[in-house]
Amino acid sequence: MKDFLPFILFFSFIILQRIVEVLVAKNNESWMKKRGAIEFGEKHYRFMVLMHSLFFISLLLEKLLFNRGFSTVWPWVLMIFVLAQFFRIWVIASLGRFWNTKIIVLPDAPAIRKGPYRYIRHPNYFVVTIEFLVIPTLFSAYLTACLFTIFNAIMLAIRIREEENALKSITEYEGTFKDCHRFIPKFDK
Repeated sequence: MKDFLPFILFFSFIILQRIVEVLVAKNNESWMKKRGAIEFGEKHYRFMVLMHSLFFISLLLEKLLFNRGFSTVWPWVLMIFVLAQFFRIWVIASLGRFWNTKIIVLPDAPAIRKGPYRYIRHPNYFVVTIEFLVIPTLFSAYLTACLFTIFNAIMLAIRIREEENALKSITEYEGTFKDCHRFIPKFDK
C-alpha cells in the first residue's frame, strides 16, 4: 500500500500525543480539584471524547478502504499541521496547570490572558478545528475531513457556550475578554 508506513507513523504520533495530553489533563484536574475547582459540561464531554475517538477510527478506515495517497498539496498541509502543533504547545504552556480537556474552573483564579489568549478566546479549539481539516487532508481522506469538521462545529457550538457560562459564573472572565474575539485574532495596536 502506497504511503502506508508514513500514515502509520503519523497516526501513531498523533495517538501518542493525545495520550500525553490526557495524562497532563488528568494531572491538572487532580491539582485543581484539590484546590476546590468545579467541573462543568460533564454531559457533553463524553460525546466530545466519542467524536474525537471516531475521528481516528474514520481516518484509519478511510485510509484502509480507499488509500488515495498523499494530498497533492501535502507539503503545505504538513506545514500547517506543524505550525498548529507549535500553537498547541503555546496554548497548553500559557494555561499551565489550568489547561484541561474538561471544563474545570477554580473559583478564585484569575482569568488568564497571556500567550495566544491575548489575541483569541479559544485558541485550543482553533487548533483542533485546523487539525480536523489538515490531518485527513494530508492523506486525501476527504470524507473524514468534511464529516468531522461539521461534527466539530456542532460540538463547539455546545462546548464554547458551556465553557463561557462556567467562566462567567465564577471569574472575571467577561471583563478580561470583552475585547477578544472567539476565533478571529485581535492584535493590539
